[in-house]
Amino acid sequence: MEVLGIDVGGSGIKGAIVNIETGKLVTKRHRIPTPESRKPEDMAKVVAQIVKHFDYKGKVGCGFPTVIKRGVCKSPNLHKSWLNTNVEELFKKKTGLDFTVVNDADIAGYASMNYGTGKDMEGLVVMLTIGTGLGSGAFLDGKLIPNFELGQIPYKKYKKIELWAAGSAKDREGLTYKKWGKRFNKFLKLVDLIVSPDTILLGGGASKDFEEFKDCITIDTPVIPAGLQNHAGIIGAAAAAFHNISYH
Repeated sequence: MEVLGIDVGGSGIKGAIVNIETGKLVTKRHRIPTPESRKPEDMAKVVAQIVKHFDYKGKVGCGFPTVIKRGVCKSPNLHKSWLNTNVEELFKKKTGLDFTVVNDADIAGYASMNYGTGKDMEGLVVMLTIGTGLGSGAFLDGKLIPNFELGQIPYKKYKKIELWAAGSAKDREGLTYKKWGKRFNKFLKLVDLIVSPDTILLGGGASKDFEEFKDCITIDTPVIPAGLQNHAGIIGAAAAAFHNISYH
């Protein structure tokens, strides 16, 4: 079975067709920059372009960088006009296809728990995605606990800690991995204190450079790269659509 997975990010919207049995991409990843406006109509047009690129006609899975409840955006991280927008219905209207839309960190974790490093892990596993923001997904004995938003933790003068410790902060401020790694470690300390996971998996763009900052991590909880890196969102989105992981 092959399903189109789309990963919506703050800087790019990516898609590929995935073999659900193996968790492997069967096409090259197609990426289009996220529109500067980040508004619903503009982003829906890009999603439609990705569907058209693959000439795809089936159900689509989509990872989205906000809290999603029953297909509806509940935290307007991208633009205030996203609040209470039914993302599934918007994308369906633009493409004519059925969409399953899930929080992006949740589906990246879902990919890792089914096809990657997290497979067969027991206990409480937290997936953290490092990118424009800090996404988080939680799994208890392999079962998804939806909509953990640990990147939203307030920190000092910052509205949320992801503004200070995400990968985008490293790029924006020109930080070395050592300096940024100390910030990320403070985030990990808060996660460890609040959630007390058995294992923390790392995904997103910075996870591929784990060797550059792993010495900055001081918590006792095991912290492990998820393995699927930038493809995790696409793979997890496709799997979520196939298995209907949408909290309906």
